[in-house]
Amino acid sequence: MNDISILVGGAVGEGVNEAGAMIGRLFNRLGYHVYMYCDYPSLIRGGHNYAITRACDRPIGACPDKVDAVLALNQDAIDRHRHRWKDGTIIIYDPARAQAPGGAQPSLALPLADILQESGSPPPMRATGLIGALGRVLGIPWSVLEEALRKHAPAPAEQHLQVARRGYEAARQQTAVERLDRPALPLMSGNQAISLGLLKAGLQAYVAYPMTPTSPILEFLAASAQEFGLQVIPPESEIAVMIMALGYAYMGVRTAVGTSGGGFSLMVEGLGLAGQAELPVVVVMGQRTGPSTGMPTYSAQTDLHFVLHAGQGEFPRLIVAPGDAEEAYYCAGSALNLAWKYQLPAFVLTDRVLNLGLYSFDAGAAGDLREEPPVLWNGAGDYRRYQYTETGVSPLAFPPLPGQAVKVNSYTHDEHGITTEEPRIATEIVDKWLLKERSLAKELEGYPTVRAYGQGRTALLCWGSNKGVCLETAQRLGLKVIQPLVLSPFPAQALARAMIGVERIISVECNATGQLATLLQQHGYHIDERILKYDGRPFSLEELEDEVKKVIA
Repeated sequence: MNDISILVGGAVGEGVNEAGAMIGRLFNRLGYHVYMYCDYPSLIRGGHNYAITRACDRPIGACPDKVDAVLALNQDAIDRHRHRWKDGTIIIYDPARAQAPGGAQPSLALPLADILQESGSPPPMRATGLIGALGRVLGIPWSVLEEALRKHAPAPAEQHLQVARRGYEAARQQTAVERLDRPALPLMSGNQAISLGLLKAGLQAYVAYPMTPTSPILEFLAASAQEFGLQVIPPESEIAVMIMALGYAYMGVRTAVGTSGGGFSLMVEGLGLAGQAELPVVVVMGQRTGPSTGMPTYSAQTDLHFVLHAGQGEFPRLIVAPGDAEEAYYCAGSALNLAWKYQLPAFVLTDRVLNLGLYSFDAGAAGDLREEPPVLWNGAGDYRRYQYTETGVSPLAFPPLPGQAVKVNSYTHDEHGITTEEPRIATEIVDKWLLKERSLAKELEGYPTVRAYGQGRTALLCWGSNKGVCLETAQRLGLKVIQPLVLSPFPAQALARAMIGVERIISVECNATGQLATLLQQHGYHIDERILKYDGRPFSLEELEDEVKKVIA
């Protein structure tokens, strides 16, 4: 059994996501690659919450519709997911909260109320009992469960072990999950990978107002602040977030902010200040459904053109769109380095599926990342904050600077930062920005701006978290996959190379209009088909394969 999917379902607040993660840690210890998708409504308690954890002998980034086991903490977990059952799907459930599935479906009623009462354990440990039973059903050695629970279960670990052991002993083995001869890879969310990438590139301050799906970055970095010497600040609004970040940049502090579409809407005026004043800042932009509040805990790919064109006027920006944890790590760190090297705003454009999904993380495949210094002033002569250079990049200096003034300006300005409306200078400063953008584009030719996988005359075009589902679908159907990682400056040469031999392009996106397809059309590409999904949920493997078959038939 080299590809297995487990669904855990229950009410919000019952520890469903942590249970899914714990299942991932079991398979991780057996040498499998892991991916987990979690689904929950925007409620503090109640509502239906489920997580699908998939383990495979190869890298993955998507889930199937059909699962091999369901751990049901309540009746909803059975009733809402019957369409996911297949022959042999086992239902492990709590008879105090759910009824037997009936029919020929294999099932196990686990008396969790009795187990918790006898061990003196609290209700949140019900999921631990189900995980113990699952381990026995799958033939996972008890030692693997014990190791995972001792390391990752919240205190008191001994109670978790006792409850899991009772569940383990109440079940019987039905199959055997093979242990793979492969080292265990760490598991991390997209948010955690972004955080680590920023830290690796020298992040010094993180400013954010809590907003799904990027709030976990704020939590992760706040917990790590002392260890890494970070300043982590949650101001009173997103407006304050952007202005505070630009103040940090003026003082020479490498800063990033995190938000989603609604929060970024409030940052746009500050973004224009970053463009005019040439202040570097990284914006981690986690997309979710909109407009307005939309469905705040669900995913979308609807903000590409918003980010491309946010802010009045014309100024350069870097936009990267990672598709898995390794790319999230590398793109976040690269964005921080390039924002400072070219003194411009940089976006890490993600989506809720990537931000909150759990991945096996292969550091060796993520790419070499280190802190890269900006261009600094050499101290000769008078300091000109906006000095014209061959690259458009002016040497940086930070206050206090004895005998010099470091002037930044939201108005059109000359090389010294002095306000002007003189036509020649107004033209020169814009030409400087455009030159800087061309210099950035040239440097990006040495980066993985577009990735191509497989061979074929028909290609699936994708971005962000759709990478995983497109790769598997293309492999099954003999197609090519083209994935732009950099969306601005537009990677014209890299995309042209990736398109060699492609005669038909099918764009796969989680929006209603095909925003990436539209961007490519603006650059002269013809998109033959668009497969679009905009209900807030990701494509499943079966779903995308069926849709692709329809358009290539």
